[in-house]
Amino acid sequence: MIDLSLIWIVIIGIGVLIYVVLDGFDLGIGILFPFIKGQQERDVMMNTVAPVWDGNETWMVLGGAGLFAAFPLVYSTVLSALYLPIILMVIALIFRGVAFEFRFKANRTKHLWDKAFIGGSVLASFFQGMILGAYIQGIKTTNGIYTGGGLDWLTPFSIFTGIGVVVLYAALGCGWLIFKTDHDLQQKMYQLMPKLIIAVFIIFGCVSIYTPLAHPEIAVRWFSQPQLMYFSPVPILVIIFTVLALRACKQQKELSPFLYTLALVFLAYTGFIISLWPYVIPPSVTIWQAAAPASSQLFALIGALILIPIILIYTGLSYWVFRDKVRIGDEGYH
Repeated sequence: MIDLSLIWIVIIGIGVLIYVVLDGFDLGIGILFPFIKGQQERDVMMNTVAPVWDGNETWMVLGGAGLFAAFPLVYSTVLSALYLPIILMVIALIFRGVAFEFRFKANRTKHLWDKAFIGGSVLASFFQGMILGAYIQGIKTTNGIYTGGGLDWLTPFSIFTGIGVVVLYAALGCGWLIFKTDHDLQQKMYQLMPKLIIAVFIIFGCVSIYTPLAHPEIAVRWFSQPQLMYFSPVPILVIIFTVLALRACKQQKELSPFLYTLALVFLAYTGFIISLWPYVIPPSVTIWQAAAPASSQLFALIGALILIPIILIYTGLSYWVFRDKVRIGDEGYH
């Protein structure tokens, strides 16, 4: 018999990963704005994602809709627990989206829209990290109903993961700009990228140490046999790709720093899944306990199998059409 819950968790998991990658470097450009003062260079930075930024957020909508359709218990419980940071994240994304549209048309107020773009990007990334940290810490439930407090999500660990996601997205944005720009702007990114990669590595290390110490069940999952043998390549690969990313920056390769940073994101995501599996509301509710009826999952899956290829095609086509570098003086893409 087909396990529809497993299929849906794979779809949602892949959708969230795609969102983190695509909107990650997108948000990262706004985080990097304060490091670049020239308006022309800022224009180039925004032009590298102007044709695709709103399409990137499709994957967030897909993840939310998938949860609602396939795991309504998770949708209601997680939103109840994390209502405030989710709302603040959405508000930040709205400010950022408006800044994207208005900045190019503004003259006297352009600096204000720059600030809105920076603030929206930083805060959206920060609250995504806080949501991640609160989720890892666990959500208190009784009979499937959230029984925690309104500020349970606000902890030193969630603040740390919030900062960590800001740094990670900045590294993704830096790698993207190395790939999509040239000359002075590209050189500035080459100088900044190693600092961000080292910061990401330190953050990964701190989270990897804290999580098993604070949650014994996660420690058992990682360090007992035979899991230890299977999962040990993950931290080893993190070290390898960190070294490769630093070397690629030193050698001034254009695409490699971005690809190696993507590999680090994938490894971090893999570690996240290993730590929590099979709990979809940690630490007590599994994906099968939270699943909608099979008929509901099947009905929604048919729609998803029609829509997801369409989304993949138009996303891929957008990136292919606007694949060239963006340069100062261009109206957009060369």
